[in-house]
Amino acid sequence: MIQESIETQKMIAESVKQFGEKNIAPYRDQWDDDEHFPIEVFHQLGELGLMGILVPEEYGGTGLGYHEYVEAISGLAYFDPGIALSMAAHNSLCTNHILMFGTEEQKQRWLPKLASGEWIGAWGLTEPNTGSDAGNMLTVAHKDGDEWILNGSKNFITHGKSGNVAVVMARTGDKGDKHAMTAFVVERGTPGFSGGRKERKLGMRTSETTEMIFQDCRVSEANILGEVGEGFVQALKILDGGRISIAALGYGIAKGALKCALEYSQERKQFGKSISSFQGISFKLADMATQVEASRLLIKESIIKKERGENINKASAMAKYYASEVAVKCADEAVQIFGGYGFTKDYPVEKYYRDAKLCTIGEGTSNIQKLVISRCLLDE
Repeated sequence: MIQESIETQKMIAESVKQFGEKNIAPYRDQWDDDEHFPIEVFHQLGELGLMGILVPEEYGGTGLGYHEYVEAISGLAYFDPGIALSMAAHNSLCTNHILMFGTEEQKQRWLPKLASGEWIGAWGLTEPNTGSDAGNMLTVAHKDGDEWILNGSKNFITHGKSGNVAVVMARTGDKGDKHAMTAFVVERGTPGFSGGRKERKLGMRTSETTEMIFQDCRVSEANILGEVGEGFVQALKILDGGRISIAALGYGIAKGALKCALEYSQERKQFGKSISSFQGISFKLADMATQVEASRLLIKESIIKKERGENINKASAMAKYYASEVAVKCADEAVQIFGGYGFTKDYPVEKYYRDAKLCTIGEGTSNIQKLVISRCLLDE
């Protein structure tokens, strides 16, 4: 079984590499400059089975596990972290929320289109004034017969404008009550549901980030995931898996930055020899390689715990926190090793440098991860 998983991971890595070389690398600079969200790429990734990699085959997915999922995300991140981010958000947030908490009817209704890449998924928790303080969200839903009426807005939403369907958390009870939020599935085209302003970003520019706006948006009772009032608890469980996704993204960026820095340091000559022979450079490479490997092992540990059905709150927070910070450090060191060239768009390390920072912010900042880790330690 272990050998079979390793072979599958190798197959996915090679498949992603071939896909990236053909469908991403030739266009990523232009996409980045234009802040273009290449939605056609995600339809193609769906054909490869990567848009439903965690979804069981009975719902049209690939039916693989988190080891394979991490391989896919980190592999895509080498070519373009923004593409990897969007693939991760689609899989671990929207699609996974329906998979984990949907009824059989709901799974049959939405998962096949999401798993095939025909539909792109979004997930709405963050709001302009709440951020990590999700318990005080202002988006509300009021019951009216067999329907619920949603009003409010979400921001920093991946695929908030182009997504075909969104899982949205709305308050259905008293403000501040963690058992007063409910998860709704809202399809694009539902009256009162629209995409708002698109964010202009430092990095991850190939991943769409926008507002989602709800104005008297009527949603059927049949679109509620789980029970009324369970939304916040569900969201926390979804974010446990989401942390593994962002950890994998950070790991992929760090690994890409290391690879570029290593190759360049061997090619670049100064004072008659490769700069990799200078201790100042070789020590940077040694630190980067050690940190990349440590990130991989933390991610692996969180996956093993998840596969065993254990609580992964602390493990996934550690993996996300460390891998995110390492992505920033490795991208920074790669730019330094490239020198002036690292500050230009002629080489990919400049993009890694801009893209990496999001890993320390999205799906829980580094400080939030420290909070989660410390609370777990104190509760042990």
